[in-house]
Amino acid sequence: MAAHLRAELMLERADENPYLERFYADVPGYAFQTQVFFLFQRMRQVRELAQPGLLAPAVVSDFMLAKDALFARMNLSDEEYHLYQQMYAQVSAQLPQPDLVIWLQATPPTLIQRIKQRGIAMEQRIAPEYLQKLCDAYADYFQSFDGAPLMVVNSENFNPIAEESDFQMFLESLRDLRGSRVVFDLRSCAARDESKIKG
Repeated sequence: MAAHLRAELMLERADENPYLERFYADVPGYAFQTQVFFLFQRMRQVRELAQPGLLAPAVVSDFMLAKDALFARMNLSDEEYHLYQQMYAQVSAQLPQPDLVIWLQATPPTLIQRIKQRGIAMEQRIAPEYLQKLCDAYADYFQSFDGAPLMVVNSENFNPIAEESDFQMFLESLRDLRGSRVVFDLRSCAARDESKIKG
């Protein structure tokens, strides 16, 4: 998507987090360190893009800052979360908000299958119950989300890497985006004889 839009690409750098592997093995013991590292890492990444002469006309990112707060609420104790919130409030106030959020939805069984395909050893410890809790947390968050236009993508049968037609239909829907909430579902496209989805 970034290449198609000729945009700057900003990817999550999870492999740089020195606490992440320990977090997967001991969530209560390493959740706070993991979340704080990610929070300040995001801030550095966004500031790097904001340097004079480096800012592209558009930026495509595979994460949004609010994701960190969502994970923090799931994994931190009440005392840790209270402290985290204070740091998050200061960081989030300094960073720009997205112009569009694309939420890739998938069920826990699909996510487990994709985690296995990725083959990252520490991720293989993720339990289906944790993924269900995470899916529920995202659903609750986006239920009332109004910080930017939202495109909800049913990614169960969406494979833009292997299927060029999937990517082209997605781009078509993106170009025709109207309103604050749009649902993109390939099954709906097929049912409408591959017609455009306008929300």
